[in-house]
Amino acid sequence: MQAVEVKSFLEANLPGTRVEVEGEGCNFQLNVISDELAALSPVKRQQSIYAHLNPWIADGSIHAVTMKFFSSAAWAERT
Repeated sequence: MQAVEVKSFLEANLPGTRVEVEGEGCNFQLNVISDELAALSPVKRQQSIYAHLNPWIADGSIHAVTMKFFSSAAWAERT
């Protein structure tokens, strides 16, 4: 599994969301930039990502995922 695959897949399935992915193999760190997701509770945010990644987690392609969520404004302040 490559970081670019995770990025492309999530961005295609979560319109209006930008995902920066670091890592390789089966361990990834995600920075998820989305005003819609940033407005949700932390549990709902993670559930929305895991809902898309669960098939890869189940087959072992992804072992570990860490996530940080940002609104567009918060991300712009970081960079």
